Amino acid sequence: MNLTLHKNSLFAVLLRQPWWVSALVALAFGGIVRLIFPEIYAAVAALPFIVISAYVGWQQLRKPSAGRIASTLERLRALSWEDFAGAIEEAYRREGYTVKRLAAPHVDLELVQGSRTTLVACKRWKATRTGIEPLRELHAAWRAREAHECFYVVAGEVTEGARAFATKENIRLVQGAELATLLR
Repeated sequence: MNLTLHKNSLFAVLLRQPWWVSALVALAFGGIVRLIFPEIYAAVAALPFIVISAYVGWQQLRKPSAGRIASTLERLRALSWEDFAGAIEEAYRREGYTVKRLAAPHVDLELVQGSRTTLVACKRWKATRTGIEPLRELHAAWRAREAHECFYVVAGEVTEGARAFATKENIRLVQGAELATLLR
């Protein structure tokens, strides 16, 4: 069973906001309910918003700052391919994957977690701007190897055309804050 929130539901919107927005909603909602019902009902009514506030606050604390992201990406660009590949391998091992380097032209790593296989292309991590061609090559390799998903790791920018292609073909772009968090 797949439980997903509708993107415009109140809880989904609050999950995208700063933590204090949910805290304010909890206070307001609890206060309104308290005017009509006993205190216990107000506390129970505010509880989902308090939980969301705590969750979002925890996520925001774990998220790297803009300065940390920039310094991490700068350090990554200075690494050799071997060092960068080793850092990516270790990061995905920490995430629970079994990692194997591939000698394929458009795919660098194969990640296995349970019965799911993920292909990773990361050899062009230093590119300042990534266009659509490397993503097409990764997509073709993904289809040929019949993997479940694929990731494209890049420390630079991705063009709008490439981003649209990645979204259309379900290629996950690992860059910016996500890359800095992965390589913490």
